[in-house]
Amino acid sequence: MTEESLNAPVVAGTRAMQRCIVTSCGAMYGVHERIYVCRRCGGPLEIGVVAGETLNSASLRDAWNLRKTSGEPRDQSGVWRFRELLPFDDTTPIVTLLEGGTPLYDAPRCADYTGLRALRLKHQGCNPTGSFKDTGMTVAVTHAAMLGARTAVCASTGNTAASLAAYSARAGLKCAILVPQRQITAAKLAQSLDYGAMVCEIAGNFDDCMQLIQELGDDPSIYVANSINPFRIEGQKTVAFELMEQCRWRLPDHVVVPGGNLGNSTALGKGFSELKELGLIDRIPKLNVIQAEGAAPFARLFAETVSKSETEPELLSISFLAEQNPQTLATAIKIGAPVSWQKSLRAVMRSGGRVTTVSEQEIADAKAVIGRDGIGCEPASAAAIAGIRKLVRARHICREDSVVAVLTGHVLKDPDYVANYHRGTLALGKTALLGAFRNMPKQVAANKSAILSLLSHNG
Repeated sequence: MTEESLNAPVVAGTRAMQRCIVTSCGAMYGVHERIYVCRRCGGPLEIGVVAGETLNSASLRDAWNLRKTSGEPRDQSGVWRFRELLPFDDTTPIVTLLEGGTPLYDAPRCADYTGLRALRLKHQGCNPTGSFKDTGMTVAVTHAAMLGARTAVCASTGNTAASLAAYSARAGLKCAILVPQRQITAAKLAQSLDYGAMVCEIAGNFDDCMQLIQELGDDPSIYVANSINPFRIEGQKTVAFELMEQCRWRLPDHVVVPGGNLGNSTALGKGFSELKELGLIDRIPKLNVIQAEGAAPFARLFAETVSKSETEPELLSISFLAEQNPQTLATAIKIGAPVSWQKSLRAVMRSGGRVTTVSEQEIADAKAVIGRDGIGCEPASAAAIAGIRKLVRARHICREDSVVAVLTGHVLKDPDYVANYHRGTLALGKTALLGAFRNMPKQVAANKSAILSLLSHNG
C-alpha cells in the first residue's frame, strides 16, 4: 500500500448527512446544520452517508492498521485513524488529544467471579481525561469549531464535563458545564475547573441540567456536546472498530456496557452495524446494557414493553417513563431521563441483547473484583461486570461464550468510593454496603518484627 493510498480520503464530509431515525419520518439535514433533534418530528438524529454513495472497503483494514506506525496526530488518534467512517473530509482541522488506543485486558478473576471461562475488559478509562467520553468529544468539538461556535456546553455527572472542558481548551472555545450541585465527585469537578471551564452548579439532578442544556441549544452561538448530539456518537462508535482489531476480527458473542444516558450503547451498536454493512463482520454481537437498580428507566422499559415484542417497534409509538429521583452511588449512570434511549433501544433489539439491573451491593463487590485483577475502574463501570454475573446465572450468557465488558471510567474518578468500600463505610442513604472483598488498612507498630509478624499472619 502506498503513502498516497494510505492518506487518500475514501468518503468526503459533503457526502454525509444527518438523518432522523424514525422510520415514518426519515428527514435529512446537512452536516453543517447545528441541529440536535429532527425539526419535523422531534425524533433523534444520526449521521449517515447519502444514498447511492458507496465506500470502498477492500483495503480499509490494512490502512487502519498501517496508520498505527504513523507519527501524524490524525493517525495516532484511535478515533481519527478510522476517518473513512467519520463525516468529515481530510481538509477539516481536527481537535485531538490522541484519544482512543485503549487496552483490552484479560481478566481471569473477573471471569471466575462471573462464571465465565474467560472475560475481557475494554478499558475506556485509559483515555486522556479518564473516560470513554473523549472518543466522542474529539469529533463533537471538531464539529463545533467547524461551525464557528463560540461556546460549547453540556450537562454532566462529571465525565462529560471533564472531557468537554479539556477538548474545548484544546480548541480555544469557551466552555460552560452544568452539573447537579453536590452530586459529582471532587475528582471530576477538579478536572473541569483545571481545564478552565465555567462550572455552573444547579440545584437539581442531571436531568434538570439536561433540560436546561436543550433550552440553551437554541442560541446560535452555543454548541451542545451531550450525546443527544449525533457527532458525539460518531466518535464513540470507533470503539467498536478498535475492539475488532484487538480481537483480530473474531467477533465476541456479547458486549456488555453500563447504561446511563445511553450514548455508549448507541455508539457501539452503530459501529458494529457499519462494520457489518461493509462486510468486515458477518453479524453483530449481542449488546447488553446494565443499569443500577435505583436509576433504571431503560431496563424497566425493556422488561415491560420491548422484551414482549417479536418485532422492532416504531419508536414514536413507545412511551418512555423517566425515573424522577434516580438513586445510585455509581454517579456516572445516575440518570433518570436518558436522551439516547431510542437509539440505544434500537441497537439492543437489533443485536438480540438484553437490558437488566444490578444492586448497589452487586456493583460495589464487582468493582472490588476488577481491582483484584489489577485493573480498577469507577463504580459505574463495575455495573457491567455485576450484570454479566447476573446474565450468566440466568443463562442468557453461557459459560463458554466470548464476552467483552466495556469499562467506562478510571478508578481515580471516584477514589472516595474505593476508600469507603474497603473501610466499611460505604452507604447509600441509610443502607450500608459491607462488601465481600474489603481490604481494610491494618494498624501496626513502627518496627520490623511487628510488620513481619503481620505479613506472616496474612499469608
